[in-house]
Amino acid sequence: MNIKLGASLLSWITPLWNAESGKYAIEKTADNGFDLIEILLPNSMEFDAATVKKQLKENHLEAICSLNLPKDAHIAFYPDAAEKLIKKAIDKVHELETNLLAGVLHGGIGAFTGKPLTENEKEIIAEVWCNVADYARVKNVDIAIEPINRYESYVCNTAENVLELIKKTGKNNLFVHLDTFHMNIEENNFYDPIIKSGKMLKHIHVTESHRGMLGEGNVNWEAFFSALKAINFEGNLVLENFSSSVPGMQEKVSLWQQSPYNAQELAERSLAFLKKHIEK
Repeated sequence: MNIKLGASLLSWITPLWNAESGKYAIEKTADNGFDLIEILLPNSMEFDAATVKKQLKENHLEAICSLNLPKDAHIAFYPDAAEKLIKKAIDKVHELETNLLAGVLHGGIGAFTGKPLTENEKEIIAEVWCNVADYARVKNVDIAIEPINRYESYVCNTAENVLELIKKTGKNNLFVHLDTFHMNIEENNFYDPIIKSGKMLKHIHVTESHRGMLGEGNVNWEAFFSALKAINFEGNLVLENFSSSVPGMQEKVSLWQQSPYNAQELAERSLAFLKKHIEK
């Protein structure tokens, strides 16, 4: 298995990117021995890629980018706005000289119709994905799409939902991005979705069922890692656990319980947990 271990920007700071906090997150990720950082791009796209690229180089750190579509770029309602925003994100990935855009790219988080996804909505999404996949290919960028739980989206809740829509496009630079927090809510287990995704699985958020310390919640890590081994996973495992010790984090990610660990402890021990399982 060729696996890179990363930390999310959210391991250290709130999602509100700025130059100072971004530099801090890059330095903390490097100091703790991760291979890469996942940078959640701001919807404003106010992001100085040239400066960030320099900071990454100085810290000998790789990066990938992610984007979570907001309600006003919900593809099924606003396909043009969504396409424009995703293309801007692809431009930032290209400027950073990296090659993956991950995240919630199927619909705006928190946008609902009160009904399941319709065939017409699927067609609209597939068309936008075709357009952004073609745009990304020219810039040598892959796109990995993250299914999330039913309380945040009605569009893609499972790996199968994403795979079905990718199949509609026929594009070979669209992939799956799984997240163990959402899998714990929506999937039957932690093994089958990984096997079903196979070589389409490019990027994974690793986090506990309660977003805390790995190994202290309900995620079946044995099943998870045995599935990764079975498909000979080649991609990124990125920590996305949150600590209330980070100012402003509780409000941003609905973390209403006080975390027993600070951000440093979470990152350190979770990284050790991942390395132990990978070595096994």
